Amino acid sequence: MGIWNDTTGNLMTTHNHRFVDTYDGLVGFGLDRKTNEHTIIYYLQKFSDDALADALVQRMSDEELEETFNFINRLMRKYLSEPEYHALFLKDT
Repeated sequence: MGIWNDTTGNLMTTHNHRFVDTYDGLVGFGLDRKTNEHTIIYYLQKFSDDALADALVQRMSDEELEETFNFINRLMRKYLSEPEYHALFLKDT
């Protein structure tokens, strides 16, 4: 989803995934909290790549799709306020 820029005619994207392209630290889990956090961000951004996401969802069972959907929603309900959900996830504010 994006917004068309009237002056250039180019698509201005609403979402960004810059961390995965700029992070040069350790990608691994279990060393320390900060590395764990960076690894999760890195993995989530790699996981959301259009080609990878398309390949995965086509192979997932209905149950796996539902489990993934429910897990993501549980995390957002637990850790985001309503305004944060609208601003950070829906991007509607």
